[in-house]
Amino acid sequence: LAALLIAACSKVNQENFLKVQEGMSEEEVISLLGRPTESNSVNVLGVSGTASRWVAGDTEIAVRFVNGKVAFKSFDKAGVKGKQEAK
Repeated sequence: LAALLIAACSKVNQENFLKVQEGMSEEEVISLLGRPTESNSVNVLGVSGTASRWVAGDTEIAVRFVNGKVAFKSFDKAGVKGKQEAK
């Protein structure tokens, strides 16, 4: 029951995934989804990149940022998947 309540209150859901838009800042995404479960950053020749994941139960949202802005996002939940790449 506790796990169900936590999952129901989680910000890691398809509704919030759909609110994440290309070009949003990393701060905007964090305010929407909360702090990521894990995050890795690299900086190469003046271009910074961060790959962040938010996990809650069987739901995962992954977002890749380039120079602090959303460039790619994906949603994965048992039975439901969605991806969106920057154009």
